[in-house]
Amino acid sequence: MLLAFLLFMLSIDMLTVSLVQFNSEFAQQLFQATNNPFVGLFIGLLMTALIQSSSTVTAMVVAVVAAGTLSLEQAVPLVMGANIGTTITSTLVAFSFIMKKNEFKKALSAGVLHDIFNILTVLVLFPLEVYFGFLSQMAIYITNTFFDTTVTDNGNYTYNVLFTRPVTMWLVNLISQPLISLLLAIALVFASIKFLSVSVFRVFMSPSYNNASKHIFQRPYIAFLYGIFFTAAVQSSTVTSSLIVPAVANRKVSLVKAFPFIIGANIGTCITAAIAAIYKTEAAISIAIVHFLFNFFGALLFLPFPAIRKIPVKLSTYLGRESVRTRFVGFAYIVFTFFIIPFLLIYFNKDGDIRQMGINQIQKPQTEEVFKAP
Repeated sequence: MLLAFLLFMLSIDMLTVSLVQFNSEFAQQLFQATNNPFVGLFIGLLMTALIQSSSTVTAMVVAVVAAGTLSLEQAVPLVMGANIGTTITSTLVAFSFIMKKNEFKKALSAGVLHDIFNILTVLVLFPLEVYFGFLSQMAIYITNTFFDTTVTDNGNYTYNVLFTRPVTMWLVNLISQPLISLLLAIALVFASIKFLSVSVFRVFMSPSYNNASKHIFQRPYIAFLYGIFFTAAVQSSTVTSSLIVPAVANRKVSLVKAFPFIIGANIGTCITAAIAAIYKTEAAISIAIVHFLFNFFGALLFLPFPAIRKIPVKLSTYLGRESVRTRFVGFAYIVFTFFIIPFLLIYFNKDGDIRQMGINQIQKPQTEEVFKAP
């Protein structure tokens, strides 16, 4: 299982690096189409669904804000979208169970639970941000009050990079062709997902796991704390959320008990805030705080209230049940939610601006270095 876990992390990291190197100019142009916050939300979603790393997208956003190309208010919807886009991996893991009807129903329910939780959180916080600047103003206040931002921005932002990055960079440099690296990374992602699901299943069948599982998922707040701890340790909510899918599919954990763990995983990935603070740059700290506040308020909204906590669980259970009846539903959900709808909304609203933010237009800075893979 450890080998499968490492391969999975390596494949996700390689996909990230390959995509960032493959078309950095496209990413730069895409970021600059964010006068409309609604479009910004879906740009963040689409880019993260493609790159498979909300941390990398967030790091890009920080660098562009620091360069003066984007305001903090423009960047907040991108961060929100990134939180939704990063959940696609856990949904893809569920499809490794597609040949087993009962397991697939539970696996897909677990996979989309993370999606639905973040989507519902966006539905609450996005209007507050658009019309009142809820997250951006709070982040600016916290940054100015508690952090020293006197150090000059130098554009060197490397957020929570997975520990596999040296091997990833060695492989990418060895291949030296971004397209080939990208295709290899995609193949590795699917191979590692299958390898991981098989190996994790074997671990779940052992008595020692049953004892650990009873402890981890005993109470909602204990599961929540474990979610924070494990995700902070591996620095990727994508990885920890994906591990929950086989556990639910094999009836080792119920969906209701797994949900607090997923909420904790969202908080754990915000270790980026601590890393950003090391750079002592206002842009880095503010965006990292926005990232934390988004996930914190999401946890605050769902975790303390059992009745509200059941809403995402019921929605994901319904989607899992319908996907078993018609297998096309699961594929359609992924394609439409993460790709077709964002692309169409970006295309048809790219020239719109639904709010006046008083952004001073700055001549395009030299930001080529910003988009190089960290």
